Amino acid sequence: MNKTLIALILALSAGLSHSHGDAKPQHGGVVQMAEDVGFELVNEAEGLAIYLTDHGKPVATTGLTGKLSLLQGAARSEAELKPAGEGKLRAAGLKAEAGAKLVAVLNGIRGKTVTVRWSLQ
Repeated sequence: MNKTLIALILALSAGLSHSHGDAKPQHGGVVQMAEDVGFELVNEAEGLAIYLTDHGKPVATTGLTGKLSLLQGAARSEAELKPAGEGKLRAAGLKAEAGAKLVAVLNGIRGKTVTVRWSLQ
């Protein structure tokens, strides 16, 4: 393949990967992207929170439903995700430590069901 064509493809793909904002944490958590929405998982005093953003702006959580599953070692826990402020959902009572694996299933993200996964280091 022509080197110029390869360079053009790489340049275009690099631009596309940043077209929906970066996935940098804004609340000290871990960010995953799905359906062009950023999902930042954060340990908080009341439980695990998920902050939703689109191009750096909070995504409305009114009407969203879902659950968060936590696998920590051999222990598995689940909690319902409930709106907890602008652009924020909370799974009350859950805490995650290093090595935990989490899965959120959210209904109503742009009319779809979205699954988001995290593995904490």
